[in-house]
Amino acid sequence: MSSRGILDNDLGRPLADALDGVRDHYRATGLTERLKAALAAFGPEDQRLMPRQLAALDHFHTRGLAATAELASLTGITADMSVLDVGSGVGGPARFLAATYGCRVTGVDLSEPFVAAARYLTERTGQSEQVSFQIGSALQLPLDDGRFDVVLLQHVAMNIADRARLYREIRRVLKPGGRFATFDVVSNGGEPHYPVPWARLPATSFLLTATATRSAIETAGFRPLAWQDDTEAAKAWIAHLRASGPPPSPNLGVVMGPDMSELAANLGRNLMEGRLGILTAVFEAA
Repeated sequence: MSSRGILDNDLGRPLADALDGVRDHYRATGLTERLKAALAAFGPEDQRLMPRQLAALDHFHTRGLAATAELASLTGITADMSVLDVGSGVGGPARFLAATYGCRVTGVDLSEPFVAAARYLTERTGQSEQVSFQIGSALQLPLDDGRFDVVLLQHVAMNIADRARLYREIRRVLKPGGRFATFDVVSNGGEPHYPVPWARLPATSFLLTATATRSAIETAGFRPLAWQDDTEAAKAWIAHLRASGPPPSPNLGVVMGPDMSELAANLGRNLMEGRLGILTAVFEAA
């Protein structure tokens, strides 16, 4: 069993360039300090926070915490499992899974500021013994073969051009019979309006259709256990947000900056116009 390092030059220049573009999108300079300032609304720095208190700012995907909860339930996570969250962001899903199921969770993310922020927030919730985070690429996970019972991938694949390599790498770190749960944006055939939450320009957006996504995952050595189109649920969520007015503070604007409202608005527009869809699926490693 071999542990893999983060060596962009092993990926080839085109892939390394794409990773650089994704890193730039999630640069989030000064993120931890912004989070400290925003969380002062909840009390002093030494006050323990509950994972759910952070849900408005640490679930960086469509439908937020509700989507994570539904995906976890569909996957069948239990306390004795070891779970990997690929593209873990600032760690909301990882902390939620550990708090809800008692499992151990590892998060891996390409963005150094996101990983630093995830570790800080996990200290604030008192979960550092159960939840950990590493810097790494989804295409070259710095983890041993066959280590995890479950791998989650939420709103990450849209930033990755080499889907075959992505899904092979997820298969590599899963135990035989382990489960891979994905919740991602898919193309419905129309060119999206940019910027969107995962890409300000088309150069770092690599969408596939739901059919092409399924084919790529199955080719990597998985068989489907659950498959559902959650586009209508996402549309209903978007409509609710529009009707509710400005989001409560602190929110994802702390993480992604002042243009987060524009990014979210374009995601909603793309969903409502049928340019994009939302896929939820669970697979078993063959």
